[in-house]
Amino acid sequence: QTDSELIEAVVLPMTHKDMFDTIGIKPPKGVLLHGPPGTGKTLLARACANQTNAIFLKLAGPQLVQMFIGDGAKLIRDAFELAKEKIESGTSAGAILFIDE
Repeated sequence: QTDSELIEAVVLPMTHKDMFDTIGIKPPKGVLLHGPPGTGKTLLARACANQTNAIFLKLAGPQLVQMFIGDGAKLIRDAFELAKEKIESGTSAGAILFIDE
């Protein structure tokens, strides 16, 4: 069931954006995958990126809790900036930012 929900929430809006625009449906801006380690969350996110020709950026949660205030936020800003550059240059059709535990 998770596979079909991800296809509806992530893959279809990215691969058929025109259809969603035509009927006025706004796709979700994010998806939360949760579960115990080793259940395939990263694999599913990578598969979505592959199906949509999107860049896959993976950040580790512990990286975001840095020693100095603002370092974690800078890492996230940098990831979004990289994704934006890839999309604008035509290298990528979209972006999936995956924050792992």
